[in-house]
Amino acid sequence: MKAFTYERAQSPAHAAAAIERNPDAKFIAGGTNLLDLMKLEIETPAHLVDVNGLGLDKIEQTPEGGLRIGALVRNTDLAADQQVRRDYSLLSRALLAGASGQLRNKATTVGNLLQRTRCTYFYDTNQPCNKRQPGSGCGAIGGFSRLHAVIGTSDACIATHPSDMAVAMRALDATVETVKADGARRRIAIADFYRLPGDTPQREATLQRGELITAVTLPAPIGGTHIYHKVRDRASYAFALVSVGAIVQPDGSGRVALGGVAHMPWRVEEAEREMPQGAKAVTARLLRGARTTHENAFKLTLVERTLGAVLAQARSMKS
Repeated sequence: MKAFTYERAQSPAHAAAAIERNPDAKFIAGGTNLLDLMKLEIETPAHLVDVNGLGLDKIEQTPEGGLRIGALVRNTDLAADQQVRRDYSLLSRALLAGASGQLRNKATTVGNLLQRTRCTYFYDTNQPCNKRQPGSGCGAIGGFSRLHAVIGTSDACIATHPSDMAVAMRALDATVETVKADGARRRIAIADFYRLPGDTPQREATLQRGELITAVTLPAPIGGTHIYHKVRDRASYAFALVSVGAIVQPDGSGRVALGGVAHMPWRVEEAEREMPQGAKAVTARLLRGARTTHENAFKLTLVERTLGAVLAQARSMKS
């Protein structure tokens, strides 16, 4: 790990300003992903701005009947919150499907949203990776690609987004709140928060330099049956091969978002019109235009079967 300097931020705007004026600075909150990347010298910040003391660790009701989740709320606390468990149980289930108990105790809401891909080639500095070193190539294309994306990919990157929580946030239509160095605030719909890789896979979100996430808000509850089903190589602790987050209403309509298949939590609202027709019809629309390798083509079938299991579970819970 390379040497770095450190400061504790005094306010959100102060934190944003500290990052904006120093191109080699990074925010740090839980640090569960950043410190791993620093040890491997994939991330080499010269300066860390600690945002843990900013009081952004509260879960509050909004005037619209929704929920405002502070950026620094720990994953364990968010999953256990009574209102989240009652009205947004998809979020609670997704959080509990991710990481280990120890990691959830430390990891934050904003850190979960911004964690980097777990692509093997990204973590191996002896391999080419356009996300880690733009222009170096992509080792996964033509390499080991079993875990990689099948939709929304580019010729530069086929990495997947690792967050379970983000899949639930996408299905729940969350909004990300930010503040800039000049104090200006912005609200970004999570549908517009992540970027597809294109020619710039190193840019994963639509945040600007120095922009600090302060909270994530959820709209008023929409009811329905909330299910998160994650398929992975081992039950104890692994990232998703495929995950399905769904909210199913009594008439069979609903929402579906996928994990493990794209550079971002994957949701296609048009596909949800097919939900009463069943998993095959929804999957065909969700994954239209998919590009697979011989190692990850199984994900197309796995999505359909996982979604089929989710819809069957929803029907059984209704009856």
